[in-house]
Amino acid sequence: MASSDEALLHGELGASCRHLCVDMQRLFAEETDWKTPWMERVLPRARSLVAHQPGRTIFTRFVPARHPDEGQGTWKRYYRRWSSMTIEALGAEMVELVPELAAFVPPATVLDKRGYSAWHETDLHERLRHQAVDTLVVSGGETDVCVLSTVLGAVDRGYRVVIATDALCSSSDETHDASLKVYACRYREQVETATVDTIIRNWR
Repeated sequence: MASSDEALLHGELGASCRHLCVDMQRLFAEETDWKTPWMERVLPRARSLVAHQPGRTIFTRFVPARHPDEGQGTWKRYYRRWSSMTIEALGAEMVELVPELAAFVPPATVLDKRGYSAWHETDLHERLRHQAVDTLVVSGGETDVCVLSTVLGAVDRGYRVVIATDALCSSSDETHDASLKVYACRYREQVETATVDTIIRNWR
């Protein structure tokens, strides 16, 4: 049994838990207009978490529009603003996971998405229900964009969520910190925050 300062608020993790590692991809790690400067720093922590349970890890990949005029509503305006980040400008290879994490596939699996949330127009919920999953450990980027959207979607669907605080990255210190405060203070019954080491100690 972990001591109180090493324990998770709602108890240990088990076979019904999966690790959702959000958008740790080349297009965010390399020299692009969407480079996330912290990714290199948190990558070793995310890798440790993946290595602990590779067969229970799902990597999400954000797949940009193919060209600037693709997408509906504000997404069309978004990709006109970020035309340098479309598939035709970047090359499809930039959607791939960073090599340090891609090496875990398989047994880890990959889920592609075209919006911020891992739940939008994907089979993630059905996949997890089929496996009797009720708990998600979440890492990746960005804390205040795709991670935020994915966490709120998990809360809406009734999952227990454990956020790996030292395995998250963002382009903004201010909104990263604000997001962590929201997770810890406003969703306490559904969301827990803990370091990678604490999560590993509590996931057997």
